[in-house]
Amino acid sequence: MSGAGEERAERGDDAARRLRGPALAAAVILLAISAAAPRPWAQPQEPGPAAGPAAEPPHLSLPVAPQDRWSEDARRQFATVLEGAVQHGLDGAPVAAVKDLDAASDGALTQAALRYAQALAMGAADPERLHAIFELRRNSVALAPGLSAALASGQLAAWFDSLAPADPEYRALSEAYVTARASALPRAAHPIADGPPIMPGASDPRVRAIARRLVDHGYLDHLPARPKGKSKDKAADKARLALYAPAVVAAVKQLQADSGLSADGVVDAATLRILNGGLAPRARTLAVNLERLRWLARDPPPNRIEVNIATAELRIYEEGASIDRRKVIVGAPGHETPPIEATFSRIVVNPPWYVPPDIARREILPKGRGYMARHGMVWRDGRVVQRPGPASALGQVKFDLQDDHQIYLHDTPQKGLFGRAGRHLSHGCVRVEDAVGLAESLAGSAGRIADLEDALASRATHTVSLGADIRVRLLYLTAFVDDGEVRFAPDVYGWDDEVAQALGLGAVAPRARPDARADQGP
Repeated sequence: MSGAGEERAERGDDAARRLRGPALAAAVILLAISAAAPRPWAQPQEPGPAAGPAAEPPHLSLPVAPQDRWSEDARRQFATVLEGAVQHGLDGAPVAAVKDLDAASDGALTQAALRYAQALAMGAADPERLHAIFELRRNSVALAPGLSAALASGQLAAWFDSLAPADPEYRALSEAYVTARASALPRAAHPIADGPPIMPGASDPRVRAIARRLVDHGYLDHLPARPKGKSKDKAADKARLALYAPAVVAAVKQLQADSGLSADGVVDAATLRILNGGLAPRARTLAVNLERLRWLARDPPPNRIEVNIATAELRIYEEGASIDRRKVIVGAPGHETPPIEATFSRIVVNPPWYVPPDIARREILPKGRGYMARHGMVWRDGRVVQRPGPASALGQVKFDLQDDHQIYLHDTPQKGLFGRAGRHLSHGCVRVEDAVGLAESLAGSAGRIADLEDALASRATHTVSLGADIRVRLLYLTAFVDDGEVRFAPDVYGWDDEVAQALGLGAVAPRARPDARADQGP
């Protein structure tokens, strides 16, 4: 990260499976949430503003008030609630012991209820423990008073139903998870046989079973068609069904990519383990992203800019509806763009770039003075600074996010990079496709389009105030809803594994994680 010093200098220059019964359900949930939350969570507080670091999640003091009493009806309602854990992807924790829900004490039930309520309302895992930087505004609910009121009114099930996100995206991911979870389980009892690796284009009697499993996991729409009518050459028909054809190869490659394997299409032992697993990779991905949505405040600003880091795409929302989308370039592995929420109220036109010292030391100074001169770089107060101009890494505009990590949105002279399928290429900041067009739209809405055009034409550094804060959320979602359909994105950073482990789902495959870099920039 480039640090506060850069900001000051620049401003100066700017001017398991479905639960089978209440007792098992109680044990699964209690253990799942206990494992995911290694420290108690404290008395709740109202969510604060999004600017700056997110507030510490509320803690629970367990057990709560001794006047809470669990009637037989409340116990029945809680059992029904826990049986619905699969709808939230919270059914995957390993069971180490089984406690009898009917015989449990009031205190034990209160503790279990608060743990499960915490998972629904704020997430089973703490994202601030999973991420070095996590500054998205969190959901916050007064759980202990809410539980007491629900027990007193006899409305326990309704209270639990109110805790999880209720937006269409969460519901769609939930439905997709339940479907994927259910379709995978029957096949798990009949594993595909081990054998030599199957190469694309080869024939193998296991291909039909592989295709069937890919259909179950959602990677193929249907099985390859069998030959029609009676055939005189049954051997040839059988060979056609055993052919590892391109459509099946493509589906295997996508499954491998989603699972963190090399997407080469070769059905080897590791790929067979995924195919034979009870939980499909996409079901696991859906559970992980349901958890990510539970972390977030339930009231995102209706007018905002949102970047999905996983897909490298930006969306503009107006009155809660997506009105524009464009490609972005985000941090490469090792320079991950962090999940944060911040605002900006000004556009810096023709910005200079104060190169972070580590980037200058690694990537610029070794190339010599000639390279610096060709790219408009000079020494200024002990820093390498790239002056505004056609070669400037920040391009013509910078959207000056107010965060503590010098992460911001900006233009770039390297327009051709937006044509790439993989756009995880930067040091951490977000390069925006047609950033000048975005600046014109925002300045026009603020009545400052003439100021922006004059500043662009001057080729000197100017600041155009927008007169109001624009909220930006940088999210990492590998399963999401787009045009009413559930979509998936590769887990480029390997962050799904960490969330899955916290949920008791385990990592699908080990990943090589590059060393994190201290500095971020364009």
